Amino acid sequence: AGYFLIVQDFIAAARERGIPVGPGRGSAAGSLVAYGLGITNVDPLRFDLLFERFLNPERISMPDIDVDFCFERRGEVIEYVRQRYGRSSVGQIITFGTMKARAAVKDVARLLRIPPADADKLTKLIPSGPGFALSLPEAMKKVAEFRDAVEGNAAYERCVRLASRIEGISRHASVHAAGVVIAPGPLSDYVPVCTAPTRGAGQADGEDAIITQFEMGPLEKVGMLKMDLLGLKTLTVIHDAVGMIRQRHGIVLDMDAQDLEDPEVYRLLRAGRTAGVFQFESPLATETLRNMRCDRFDDLVASNALLRPGPLDAGMHLVFIRRKLGQEKVSYPHPLLEEVLRPTFGVITYQEQVMRIANVLAGYSLAEADVLRKAVGKKDQELIDQEVGRFIARAVDKGIAPALAEELGGQIKTFGRYGFNKSHSVAYSLLSYQTAWLKTHYPAEFMAALLSSEIGSTDKVVQYIAEARELGLEVLPPDVNESGFKFTVISEHRIRFGLGAIRNVGRGAIESMIQAREAEPFSSLAEFTQRVDLRLCNKRVLESLVAAGALDGFGPHRAQLAAGLDEALREAQFLQQEREAGQGSLFGDGSTPARPAHATLPELPPWSEQERLTREKEVLGFFISGHPLERFRTEAELFGTRTTATLGEWSEHQVTIATVITQVKRQISKKSGKEYARLVLEDFQGTAEAIVFPDAWAKLNQTIRADLPVLLTGGYSARDRGEERAPFVIERARPLEELMASGAVALTLTWKLSEAPTPELLRQAATLLTAHPGPAPLYIEWSDGNGERLRARARTVRVAPSGDLPAALRQLLGPDAVTLVRAG
Repeated sequence: AGYFLIVQDFIAAARERGIPVGPGRGSAAGSLVAYGLGITNVDPLRFDLLFERFLNPERISMPDIDVDFCFERRGEVIEYVRQRYGRSSVGQIITFGTMKARAAVKDVARLLRIPPADADKLTKLIPSGPGFALSLPEAMKKVAEFRDAVEGNAAYERCVRLASRIEGISRHASVHAAGVVIAPGPLSDYVPVCTAPTRGAGQADGEDAIITQFEMGPLEKVGMLKMDLLGLKTLTVIHDAVGMIRQRHGIVLDMDAQDLEDPEVYRLLRAGRTAGVFQFESPLATETLRNMRCDRFDDLVASNALLRPGPLDAGMHLVFIRRKLGQEKVSYPHPLLEEVLRPTFGVITYQEQVMRIANVLAGYSLAEADVLRKAVGKKDQELIDQEVGRFIARAVDKGIAPALAEELGGQIKTFGRYGFNKSHSVAYSLLSYQTAWLKTHYPAEFMAALLSSEIGSTDKVVQYIAEARELGLEVLPPDVNESGFKFTVISEHRIRFGLGAIRNVGRGAIESMIQAREAEPFSSLAEFTQRVDLRLCNKRVLESLVAAGALDGFGPHRAQLAAGLDEALREAQFLQQEREAGQGSLFGDGSTPARPAHATLPELPPWSEQERLTREKEVLGFFISGHPLERFRTEAELFGTRTTATLGEWSEHQVTIATVITQVKRQISKKSGKEYARLVLEDFQGTAEAIVFPDAWAKLNQTIRADLPVLLTGGYSARDRGEERAPFVIERARPLEELMASGAVALTLTWKLSEAPTPELLRQAATLLTAHPGPAPLYIEWSDGNGERLRARARTVRVAPSGDLPAALRQLLGPDAVTLVRAG
């Protein structure tokens, strides 16, 4: 009871302070008491969750309740706990990072002076991933390629032998991301402690936090009260979006009161618009929702449980989809299990279902069933065989056929490798639904909140700006008259970039601007400099504001604004000094008139598009008012088979990407002494890296240069198969501006028999075509509407595929009648 009340206390305190709290996490969502106390917002009766999964008489270890808080304000909750229960009684928990196989080999290889490229090749042969990793002795036994590389190479043999000796030792200490421990008195009376500086953990200024020297396991053994206080960005996004909706529309939303049955939400998910939807942003998750034709909340819950390494390896998500769509017959191992497995179409999906199977078929109490569930989830084969054998025996005693009992025992064993907690899946699916609901009904507010949450991640911001544009939203450059610290919605379809995202512009400077514009908007550069606090808004800040486009409203173009800064600052500083000396007033006080606030800006030519975008990227991290690829969008769509978002996916085939090279790093190979290059690429989706090996670089170093829009062709090394982000190896490069000029793009005129243009329209079209000669082939496609299609290529006519011609033809023949395609 004390544990529940302490958790309820700091959750209630968070809610009183307006700090967003998650609906629940882990098995605690199955507790009716937790729901009644407001610890969780998940009704376990509504979703058929089991309390015994959380706590039961057979459980030896103490249960714990993990709680999600707003990512930005989690530190305030920890600080409240320190104040409420005593600073000396509250500590965070130490963790020790251990030396894994790959890291051990790399560290030893560095000491033995094995070339980094060779060490990298060797370590990549050692399997390592979230669901599967081998120790060095295991890798030598099970991975033939690794064994062959090591044996016969004296340096590698020595490296692996030494690495085996340090594998598994503690490499460094750090603080657990979420764990907090509370003692009845000073923590040092119960466990050894140390101190560490705290950043962002809510600690008072200049005060170190107490850290336990015991890890999580030993702390539980000595009976310490432990809880996890986690920060979750999604809660911040939902909170910010709801706040903007209240401010703009006067609507107060209760996200916990959603009915979970809105068809528009499921239509959005089925359409694959999952960017920003909690837990469902990956390509696999998006495709799964699309393939299963997601139309109910249970689909989200099941997908959250099935999209894990174990079920994916077993193909259980595919079985679920086929059965949901009626492509495979739904079957149950025994009639008594129909009620248990009906919600998941006969597929064992949740740990709670294993517990119910044992309860229904073998007469287990739910507490005993939890012991079975826990046993099959461990790697102890002897324990698994013992518990499953007991289940089979009890099922047979209850009248189940021995063969069926054996089969079910085998299924339970298999399930133990990937079973997932339904309580956690339901709680997190609520957040998935809430984010999808906001995106469906208030896309501008949702996308503004989402962009604000990822302001430090260039790739994410680029991805979400692209998504916003797909939703019909316009993301505008920052503006000192309209932007807040975060992204701001200024109309139904327009979002302003946040001032907080501009480099060199601090929170104090932004607060000064917002405060100064409350009376009336700024109208000129001179007036702006006179009204803000120049101690906070210095020249460096103003230069960044100009480069980002935040002062575009004050002048014809940014070159003039940049050139006029010095004069505006001199005048403003003089006026502020006068005001401080009591000799005048910024707005005039009746005795000394204020100087004019509208100084003339110098006459200069505007920056080129490339210079404008380059400066923009320097202060924002990405392009916002345009994109160097924009004028090559057609070529990118026709010739690119990958984007930066998918470039890291290994393929045995060659791939192409239309991109801008934003960075070229020339390097010398230590092995051959030849020059090669590493590139940073950027497109509409984000950024990625690529490599050009020496032989290809010798041919391409005159073609590849920074800021060049280019079509790159390349592939992947066989040794990188299975890597999470396989390096892209460039083999060929071609400037995008060459494609149109070379005749690689053709113009196609298409129509159906029933919609064929009149002879007069055809004559006008022919006149347009002959008036725009160029390199592009001309195709005519015709269909009778019944599947019969003909395609012909003009022998004598070639046209200019860019410029005015396509637009003029679309106006004449209709928007669907004119397309640009790859020639050939």
